[in-house]
Order: sequence, then structure tokens, then C-alpha cells
Amino acid sequence: MKTKALFALYHFTIILGLLMISIYSTAQTQHLLEAESFDDTGGWVIDQQSFPVIQSSYLMAHGMGRPVRDATTKVQFEQKGTYHLWVRTKDWAPFPKGPGKFSVWVDGKQVGGTFGESGAIDWKWYYGGVVEVGDQPTEIRLKDLTGFNGRCDALLFSTSKTEPPQDSADIAQLRRTLLDLDGTREEAGNFDLVVVGGGVAGTCAAISAARLGLKVALIQDRPLLGGNNSSEIRVHLMGDVDKNHHPKLGRIVRELDNGDPGNGNPDAKQYGDQRKLDIIKYEKNISLYLNTHVYRLEKNGNRITAVIGRNIKTNQEIRFTGAFFSDCTGDGTVGYLSGADYRMGRESRSETGESFAPEASDEFTLGTSNLWASLPEDSVSSFPETPWALPFSDEYHIDEERSDWQWETGFGNMNTIAEAEHIRDHNLRAIFGNWSYLKNNKPEKYGNRALAWVAYIGGKRESRRLMGDHILTQMDVQEGEMYPDATVTATWTIDLHFPQKENSLYFPGEEFFASTEHVRVAPYTIPYRCLYSRNIENLFMAGRNISTTHVAFGSTRVMRTCGMMGEVVGMAAAIAKQHHTNPRGVYEQYLDELLGMIKD
Repeated sequence: MKTKALFALYHFTIILGLLMISIYSTAQTQHLLEAESFDDTGGWVIDQQSFPVIQSSYLMAHGMGRPVRDATTKVQFEQKGTYHLWVRTKDWAPFPKGPGKFSVWVDGKQVGGTFGESGAIDWKWYYGGVVEVGDQPTEIRLKDLTGFNGRCDALLFSTSKTEPPQDSADIAQLRRTLLDLDGTREEAGNFDLVVVGGGVAGTCAAISAARLGLKVALIQDRPLLGGNNSSEIRVHLMGDVDKNHHPKLGRIVRELDNGDPGNGNPDAKQYGDQRKLDIIKYEKNISLYLNTHVYRLEKNGNRITAVIGRNIKTNQEIRFTGAFFSDCTGDGTVGYLSGADYRMGRESRSETGESFAPEASDEFTLGTSNLWASLPEDSVSSFPETPWALPFSDEYHIDEERSDWQWETGFGNMNTIAEAEHIRDHNLRAIFGNWSYLKNNKPEKYGNRALAWVAYIGGKRESRRLMGDHILTQMDVQEGEMYPDATVTATWTIDLHFPQKENSLYFPGEEFFASTEHVRVAPYTIPYRCLYSRNIENLFMAGRNISTTHVAFGSTRVMRTCGMMGEVVGMAAAIAKQHHTNPRGVYEQYLDELLGMIKD
């Protein structure tokens, strides 16, 4: 009875919420303007990393301390007259007030004062005052005032001064209603394999399947392919491809490999963005969908039948149907949405038998990096004081002209999915705070240097791991057992990161600098059973979200290794299609054929 009562109450609450949205929407004339959909975003950038939380992308003024060009757009209102303006934003560093200040201009007049300095860290609607709208298109302008990551999600023009809903679920419903997301959704078509995630693993999976004749959709939520190896994040490829038990694996990885520019190289071209895009565009069996974030799906029993993505700029929704799906998102997004078994954090030693596992399970994960680099200039330049950033001093600062992998936040202090924005912002507070100290206190070394690049997209290491029929463990990695379904050969160390001790001393619970102890291993193989879900019938996975323990993940997570996983998934999908079976059926009935294809 209690369960039924709670269920009824839950549905009553949803119905009441939808009713309130309906009343709110129909009682007034409204126009919702998504900031990311501006005609000209100027120097502002589109950030989708918090989509799982706020169900939207937003614009951010990432100027590294220098105000960016205005974002502008023109809107034709259906009715002229008086409107109340509401601006959805936040103060991203309220210590006590953050630097992300911006203003809104309507037809050349500033309205609503200064936004982004409220002292409140949560996303909220803020009242911007009254505006008059005429018959002609109205120009809307976002003016950045500092260059320090001010952000705007949306602007709402309403004939009523009634405050818009602040609850995230109600806002999502309001957005769905006013943008008519369901009514304007497009159909991409039906595919043999839908690959979600265009990092190295997903790109390799798409190419592998396409070259075996499958019709493939490759969906990536950024404008570039490569994930952590793109110029937006700039992590170099690691893991060997020349020590494979099956030498055929790694051929596609080699095609994508643009050499080793190191981590955080200030030269974006060194990461081969165009090379990756060109390779995909030459594949006639691949339909590429960039800037598309998958956030919903449809199922029939334990099978995924479709995924739905939204364009991070236009908000156009697209539906993809398919026979097989591959989760190469890193976060295990498709698996999570479909109800796939997953783990996040560290297993206990008693559960796995691993000597490197902790005594008790916990939520500790490897962190996220935002890399940065400076370059010399001909003249001395200044950088402002940053009272809102992390504090540095003569006693503790990081004397570096360029970052490497150690700049990392997470470690269980913050959830790498639900708090991705907070993690990135913490990294920015560390970067800008340290750089301000160096510029203002070590002018002899840093006076003629300026920040050339700071990543605003976080390079994640760990989040969800989807469970397959085999869960790779520390013992598998160290003992190198050759299972019958051995596929990818991995060579990277067991590389588990922890907060650096000195950093913990000065920033307890707020660490942003990591250390590690590499535990070297001999080349070992990853079973095919780690590359498909144990409870979602048609779901493959490749990349850092495959079926491993936390400890084993420390070795499998590097990108050349992940790319070879994608190659195997493409082959397995081709065999599954040919024999009208599923990923598990390939293992149970057609393993020799898969291994034969891999050996070639």
C-alpha cells in the first residue's frame, strides 16, 4: 500500500507540475531565447558539459581575463508592446562575488544592470526589467565585462512579471513547450550501428563498422572529433599499438594518430582535428552528427530502439533508430539512460580481491583536467588580481609556464558527471589564481608571458563503467591471463591518480594537483566480453566506460587502447548483423569468426 500511495503521489506531483507550467505559459505571451542559439556568438563559447544537470547548453565568455566580443542576435516578436525580461545565469565563483559579469542590451540600450555577480552559485532566473518591442526585428546583445567566464543560459521575454519556474524539471518542461521540441523533432533514419561519442574509441568503432558495410551514425556532442585528443582538450595519445597479440588491431588508430604533441600544447593544429574529420567524411557509410548531445532514448524490453539527441547550438532534436548501439561517451550515458548495470567509484578489496583496492568501497574517481599554456610576448603584459580564485602565496604556488596532466580536480570530492561544471570552475579558479600570482609576483620570469590557451572543456578520466559479461580486474591485468575471447592488447601501467600530498596540505578537500605511482605491467589482453552490456541486449561499449574494476580501469583508459576497443566493436557489430544475433551471441556462437576477423 505504501508503494502504491507513493507512486500515486509521484504522478499527482508530475501532473500538477505540468498543469502549473501550462497555466504559466498560456496566461501570458512569452518568447524564450536560448543564448547558445544567437545568430553571432561573438567571442562567447558554447558549453554543453552540464547538459545532464540543466538540460541545456549555454554561452560562456571565456576570454582568459580579456573581455570577449559581444554575442548578438535579432528577434522578430509576434506582438509588439511591453515585455518583462528574465535572464538565466549564475555567479560561478561567489567568493564572495565572482568575476563573470556581463550586461544585456536591447536595441542599443542596457537593461537590468550587471548580471553574474549575485553571490549565488546556482543557476537562476534574474529579473532584467521592462523592455519595449516594436514591429521591426529587435537586436539583443550580450556584453562581456571581464573575460572571466560569465555565462548565460537563456533570456525570457514575457508580458507578465510572474517569475519563471526555478526548479530544473519545470524549466526543462518550459523549454520543451516554448521551443516545441517534440513537434519539431527530425528523424535521422535507421542505422545498423549508432555510435554515441566521437572520441577516439567512438570514431574507430564507426570507421571499423562502416568499412565492413554497416550503415553507421556517429554522434558527437562537440564540433570536433577526438574527445580528449581534440584541440579543445589536448591530451596526447598513449598506449602501444605495436605489441598486439592480434597485429591487425590498431590500424585505424594509426590513421587518426597525428603524432605526439604532448599535453596542453598551445598549437591547436598539433592535435589533428581536421585529419579526423576528413577521414570520417571520406567514409560513405558514416553519417556524422556533430554538436549533438544524446540525452533520451527509447526501449523495447531490454533492447534500445532509438536515441534522441539535441543540437547544442540550434536545439533541434534528432531521433536515431538502430539495430545496435555503442556507448563511447566516456560517461556511459547511453548505458545509464537504458538501465544498464554500471559502477562508479572504487570497489572494496573484499568484493574484488584486488590488493590495490581500498578496504571499503567509496565514490573516489580519477579527476578531470583543464590544461593551459602560456607563450612569450615582445612586451610586458599585466594580469588582474583574482580575489575570487584560489589563493596562492610565496609559500605555495606552482611555478610553471604550461600545465601537464597533474592539473586535476575530482578525487571523490565532486561527482565528475553531476558536478562537471563545478569541477571545471574549480580548475579555472586554480589556473587563474596561480597565473595571477606568477604575473604579479614574479615579473622577471612571467612579465613577458601571457596565457595563450586555457581549456574550458574538461578532460575527464573516470565516471561510470558499464558492466559486461566479464569484469576486468587487477589480477587480469597483472597476471595477463589469455581468455578465449582475448582481443585488444593493452600495455599502459596501472595508473591511478591521487591528490598530491603538498597540494592536499594547502587545499584540503579542494585539491587540484595530482600524483601517481605507475605500476608497470606486461602486455595483456582485454576479453571481448568487456565490450558489451550484460543486461542491455544490443549495447556495445568502447572507451574508458568498458567493463572493468576501478583498479583495472587505471590501465585500460588510455586512448590508443580505447581506439582498438572501438575497432573490435565495429567488427563484432558486423558479425551480429550478418547472423541476426546480438553482442552476446557473437561470443557464444561466432567467437571464432570474430577472432578470425581480428587476426585476418
